[in-house]
Amino acid sequence: MASLVDSLILGFDRAIRTVAGGTQCTRPNPAADVPEADLTPEQRRDAAALMRINHCGEVCAQALYQGQAAASANPALKRELAEAAREEEDHLAWSEARIKELGGQTSLLNPLFYAGSFAVGFAAGKAGDKWNLGFLNETERQVEAHLHGHLERLSPLDVRTRAIVAQMKADEAGHADKAVALGAADLPLPVRHAMKVVAKVMTTTTYWV
Repeated sequence: MASLVDSLILGFDRAIRTVAGGTQCTRPNPAADVPEADLTPEQRRDAAALMRINHCGEVCAQALYQGQAAASANPALKRELAEAAREEEDHLAWSEARIKELGGQTSLLNPLFYAGSFAVGFAAGKAGDKWNLGFLNETERQVEAHLHGHLERLSPLDVRTRAIVAQMKADEAGHADKAVALGAADLPLPVRHAMKVVAKVMTTTTYWV
């Protein structure tokens, strides 16, 4: 019982820190040595909105990992999910920092999306290891594609934002590859489609809010 209570307390603390902001990165910011470009106000607003989407996506990722780990009975899988979550904390910090540089703000909807993502992750974890890993793989593949779209949309002059997005994209691909190597199952087409629909709702709303 004590370990369960401890886990719940740690999980709640992590949720608060994730949603409240101020996450500290463990790796150098990819944009640290990249000069700021002379962007137009419109380019800055668009880049800030795109990074707000990315930041919210990373909030969701933390919640998904927490939910998946909480539902899994596999210690090895729990470790893999914890490692992926730690790496993606860097994404949270980088995204938040860039949003502030561009004069934007993080999404007001982060708490809502965190709660929903935790529930989805917990359900995936209860489905069994191969489906848990399959969900992780599909999530990362969709995020990788989404980040690729941002790289195509961002101004070529905005090298600071592009450096962050490019590193995030590479990390997501690495997590997906690891999930496959660990035995991820291919999710049914309706599930993959539903995930895309939910992602579309998140990206559309957080671009503005």
